Amino acid sequence: MSGHGTPALDEAALLGRVAAEEMDAFETLYRIYRPRLKRFIEGMTRQPALIEEVLDDTMLVVWRKAYTYNHTAKVSTWIFAIAYRQTLKALKRFDDVVEFDYSDNASALAPGPDVELQQYELRKYLVDALGRLSAEHRAVIELTYYQGYACREIAEIMDCPVDTVKTRMFYARRKLKTLLAARKEAI
Repeated sequence: MSGHGTPALDEAALLGRVAAEEMDAFETLYRIYRPRLKRFIEGMTRQPALIEEVLDDTMLVVWRKAYTYNHTAKVSTWIFAIAYRQTLKALKRFDDVVEFDYSDNASALAPGPDVELQQYELRKYLVDALGRLSAEHRAVIELTYYQGYACREIAEIMDCPVDTVKTRMFYARRKLKTLLAARKEAI
C-alpha cells in the first residue's frame, strides 16, 4: 500500500497510463491527489490565492513529466516532491503576505458558541504560528502531521538528507512551542 489507501502498484500503473497521455488516467490521478495536495499547498503557502495555481502547476508537471517516473520512490512521494518545488517557486514569486482566511474553516466547528469561539481562536493562533515558520519548516510539519509521511519520504520529497528533515522538525517544533507559550502567557 502507498500508506494513504491506494495500492502503490495501481498508482504506478496509473502514472504509466498518464505517461502514455491517457486523459482518463490523468483525471483519476488528479481526483486522488487533489485533496491531499491542496491541504499541503495551503499549509505551506498560507496564501489562499496561490493554492489552486500551485495545484494546477503541480499537476501540469505531473502530466508533462510522468514518463520520467523511475519507480525508485512511491508515486505519492514523487508527486509531493513536485508540489513542494512548485510551492517554493510560487512563494518566491509572491513576496507579499496574504492573510489566511479563517472563515473558510469556520464551518468545521460544530460545538456551542463558547467552545466554538475558543476553538476558532486557537485554530487562528495555530495557523498564525505555523505561518511564522519558514517554508521548509512548514513543509516538514505539513508532510509529517497532515500527510503522514515518514522522515525518509520527506527527505525524498524535499531532496535533502534525512538528518536535515529531523533538524528542521526539531526547530519547527521548538519555534511552535515558543510561539504557543507566548500566546498562553498573553491570555
